[in-house]
Amino acid sequence: MKIGIVGLGLIGGSLAAASKRAGHEVLGCDVSRKTAGFAKLSGTIDWELTDGTIPECGVILIAVPVGEGIKWIREKGGLVSCGAMVIDCCGIKREICETGFAAAQEHGFSFMGGHPMAGKQVGGIKNSTAGLFDGSTFALVPSDKNDIRLMARAKGFLEELGFGRFIVMTPEEHDKVIAFTSQMAHLISNAYIKSDMAGVGAGMALSGGAFRDMTRVAYLDEAMWTDLFMRNRDNLIGELKGFIGELREYLEAIEGEDAERLTGLLAEGKRRKESMSQ
Repeated sequence: MKIGIVGLGLIGGSLAAASKRAGHEVLGCDVSRKTAGFAKLSGTIDWELTDGTIPECGVILIAVPVGEGIKWIREKGGLVSCGAMVIDCCGIKREICETGFAAAQEHGFSFMGGHPMAGKQVGGIKNSTAGLFDGSTFALVPSDKNDIRLMARAKGFLEELGFGRFIVMTPEEHDKVIAFTSQMAHLISNAYIKSDMAGVGAGMALSGGAFRDMTRVAYLDEAMWTDLFMRNRDNLIGELKGFIGELREYLEAIEGEDAERLTGLLAEGKRRKESMSQ
């Protein structure tokens, strides 16, 4: 089968490599001609994905920022062959799924929102690997959860790429959950590293696993994450307000030298973590 990949960064390049590993012919495109050229020379893709080759693809994966993905669907959706399956792999779902579901109905192809839960600290096609998704989770966001045929088709293909677990969600559920599980983690890590102690010799000498865990995702693509935060700001604002409220309680307990209150707060957090691990 011919697989089209829109966007050849870390995720798109890895999707292309995994598709090649599975035995598919891969066509890809990227806004950067340098990236597209490297993908062809390195064998990550077989051919360029163009207006002329889009109709040849049985599956098309969109791995670009949300705005670019929406633009691609609007401009190229009419070129997708009837019966083909298009899956977006963007960071949030509501906007792009609204566009994708409408385009699919208009042009006769199948569209499903998706989110591969895998990545690295460093991006770009040169860091892509065929095994990036092995055993990882893929969030499926269909227009109709009861469309068993489409769900089975998507799952079967994605299993070929190495995904080992699937979760089905609505666009609204996805964006609410991702605000907590991903966006908050990146935002908090990025803010935490701004302490005056960061980079101080003595402080770094005493840093360990906890510090590395807390700061791992502070290094991010600021333009991409700004776009994701702003497009999902309603959910993110809710999470931020809740988190700030929790921090205020810890601050008040420490300022007030209230060891009993602080112990209770810490114990509550510990219980929450334990319940998640079960």
